[in-house]
Amino acid sequence: MKVQVLQENLQRGLAIVGRAVATRSTLPITANVLFATDKGRLKLAATDLDIALSAWVGAKIDNEGATTIPSRLISDFVSQLPPATVNLEIPERSRQVKLECARNESTINSMDAEDFPRIPEIKDGVSIELDPRVLRRAIERVEFAAASDDSRPVLTGVHIKTEGDRLTMASADGFRLAVSDVTLAKAPSEAVEVIIPARALRELARLIADANEPVEMRINPQRTQVLFAMTDVELVAQLIQGTFPNYNQLIPSEYTTRAVVSVDEFKREARIAAIFARDGSGIIRLQLQAGNGMPGKLSVSARADEIGDNTGEIDAEIESSTGEAAKIAFNTRYLSDVLNALTGKVALEMTSPSSQGVFRPVDDQGRTLDEDGNYVHVVMPMFVQW
Repeated sequence: MKVQVLQENLQRGLAIVGRAVATRSTLPITANVLFATDKGRLKLAATDLDIALSAWVGAKIDNEGATTIPSRLISDFVSQLPPATVNLEIPERSRQVKLECARNESTINSMDAEDFPRIPEIKDGVSIELDPRVLRRAIERVEFAAASDDSRPVLTGVHIKTEGDRLTMASADGFRLAVSDVTLAKAPSEAVEVIIPARALRELARLIADANEPVEMRINPQRTQVLFAMTDVELVAQLIQGTFPNYNQLIPSEYTTRAVVSVDEFKREARIAAIFARDGSGIIRLQLQAGNGMPGKLSVSARADEIGDNTGEIDAEIESSTGEAAKIAFNTRYLSDVLNALTGKVALEMTSPSSQGVFRPVDDQGRTLDEDGNYVHVVMPMFVQW
């Protein structure tokens, strides 16, 4: 194998696939990156057996071949090289890679490419074309609500279901639920219902941050793997098997109190309250008071017995069927997470201090937004002494 590639292209490719390198594994070769010639380009690939990332970079191929190189070593080395051409060569019957760049020469021990786990190729199955901007927005609104522990594996993923030209993403961890709808340019050939690991979608959101070309999502016929194909990059993930909870029944159909507030103002007061809440069980208290002809108020407070307390107020448009002040308390992190996923204005709907709080993005008139798909976020309340 003999290849010439620009340092900046190699560094970019290694940065992309490096996020799939196994950090802890009983299979040592998964700590390596696969280098392989592929149709006149250099293919880089890495996998931790749950997700796999492949990136293709332009290169001058003198001799075909493949090998694997320790990821951390090659990434650190290439990042320090000057912006010049990197010559990569493996002599016949050798297990060492020779690298030359400018006035640097190195030799790195490698492992045979034949021992590297096979990167799945999904050529058949149902395919869906997605707008990268809309897809990234939907992912960022739901992935953080997935569970981080493996006690219920299905909750560590994002449930994806299509109905006609509508794709719905949903995630839940037992304390909160996030649901986002996306309108597709074209309905898929058949209905899809799968659970994709939240981690895989987080990586996808990073990859498409500046993308303009459509992203193709392809699911194999066995419904065990999903492929996301982008320009010069592919991500493959193992699907989570199991039945996702029926989340629609967790979204309240009505409310007694609704407050519409500025997300930025709400976020600011939540951050201030969080300073006190971190020493007070991580609880932020909200009180919604209608203004009786005047602007209503949303009070955001937190207290810790050993530290002190804080209360902040922001103007709010409040609807109340009872006419009384409404109260509800949330975990600091759960409140911050949903506010960080929103912009503009948000509506908070509730019925009682012990019932779910529902967050929805709205326009200046308080109407639910639908420009990038409907979004709803449900958070279970904290039980506190008022």
